[in-house]
Amino acid sequence: MRGLFPKRLPKTMPAVVDIANKNLNDAYGILLPTAKHKDIRKLKKKHEPSVHGHKTWSASFALMDYLLYHPLKKHSRVLEIGCGWGPASMFCAKHFKAQMTALDIDPEVFPYLEVVAKINKVKVEPLVSKFEKLTDEQLSQFDVIIGSDICFWDELVKPLSKLIDRSLAAGVKRVIITDPGRPTFYEVCGKMKKKHKTVQEDWYVMDPKFFQGDVLEVRAK
Repeated sequence: MRGLFPKRLPKTMPAVVDIANKNLNDAYGILLPTAKHKDIRKLKKKHEPSVHGHKTWSASFALMDYLLYHPLKKHSRVLEIGCGWGPASMFCAKHFKAQMTALDIDPEVFPYLEVVAKINKVKVEPLVSKFEKLTDEQLSQFDVIIGSDICFWDELVKPLSKLIDRSLAAGVKRVIITDPGRPTFYEVCGKMKKKHKTVQEDWYVMDPKFFQGDVLEVRAK
């Protein structure tokens, strides 16, 4: 695990934002609406996400924190898989000017993602799909693939592992996944270590609340 006082501080620290709207939270320089935000309350009357896409998960903040220490190249083409409301997409678009595509199996999450993108004044391209439905041609269009808390079922281990394999073969440079530390995530880690150059680290964050989990970064050998 990282020490409480890292030897190398990230080059770019998140900006402190003065928020007048009490229904917006600031984390890592992006704004996230609470359930009481007027736009979110309106959406809940029409759209109900069904695959855990009803809120921002803490592993997203671990991903943002990790990227402060291991930043993306500016203007990278990035795919966030299992995006939900897309906080990591907003972070990458804002801090690294990344060309973001956000993928989720549930089309009901995208009205929420659109609201969050509008609040943060960034552009994120939505894509409704399963992991296994992405073609090699689609994968070749990205430099980096990110995801957080996306391996919560046993049946997701195989398609996620295959997606990472195919992504690297298609030319993706980095695949970065964060997780609370589920057995399914560790199973994916084990598969990747047998095939690719991998880094697996314990990771914790203090903002917006304490969270401890793991990061897996996979690169082609």
